[in-house]
Amino acid sequence: MARRALSGVEAVTRTARKISDTDLGQRVPIMARHEEIDRLAVTFNQMLDRIEKLVAGIREMGDNIAHDLKSPVARIRGMAEMSLAAGPYDNCEDDALAASTIEECDRLLEMINTMLMISKTDAGVSETHMQPVNIADVARAAKTLFVPLAEDGGLTLTCTAPDTVLVSGDLRLLQRAMANLVDNAIKYTPAPGTIEISVDHDKTNKEKVNISVKDSGIGIGADDLPNIFNRFFRCDQSRATNGSGLGLSLVQAVAQAHGGCVDVVSEPGRGSLFTLHLSGLPEIQTNPGD
Repeated sequence: MARRALSGVEAVTRTARKISDTDLGQRVPIMARHEEIDRLAVTFNQMLDRIEKLVAGIREMGDNIAHDLKSPVARIRGMAEMSLAAGPYDNCEDDALAASTIEECDRLLEMINTMLMISKTDAGVSETHMQPVNIADVARAAKTLFVPLAEDGGLTLTCTAPDTVLVSGDLRLLQRAMANLVDNAIKYTPAPGTIEISVDHDKTNKEKVNISVKDSGIGIGADDLPNIFNRFFRCDQSRATNGSGLGLSLVQAVAQAHGGCVDVVSEPGRGSLFTLHLSGLPEIQTNPGD
């Protein structure tokens, strides 16, 4: 009798556990057996309806703001580019002003585009093109791309990966996530430092693939760790370091869009280890006679 009486409470508990940041669509089933429990379930579902509408409204507002900002910024950039192309000017300061305007507009447009990509990925409406991707090649390409930047900063960038590690994913999004992790490591690692990219199969589950970026940088404090994947959050509260605070948010959104996750282990003064966990694919076997 006690188990039957509490079954409705257990249903509410199970529903609450299933709710995530990106899935507010879960609802408690109405049993039509216990009046008190059913009232609790109805109230709980009504609360979820209101929360879902509020979250949807906030996301829509953010998307609308980003869209509305994008057009005027693009126009400002276009006018500055036309002004620069119409030169030369007698006053070099005019050239410098037009060039600076273009640079700042590019930075704003990049931020706006990243915000829109995160919102679409979180909402599951982004156009993803899933296909077999050799994530080891993505890691090696990221190393090749960032080696000059790392060397300019007095850092050593290495990559360790097998020839082939396949995952099902969107190549463009995975490249962006990989680039963000490496760029973040370079940004927060003083010279002389090291950054290690590695790709391997999970030791406890061979169907999982781990893509890691380990640095010997300044690390992240315990108070900041829970917030680093939040949009616009930056450990450097002085904003002295370049960036928008959206890079790690995009990495998390990409991981979730692929059914995976990203985690971090860090200690101030001893560096950070970011690991992207994805589902692997079996290697495609080719016929030597083909």
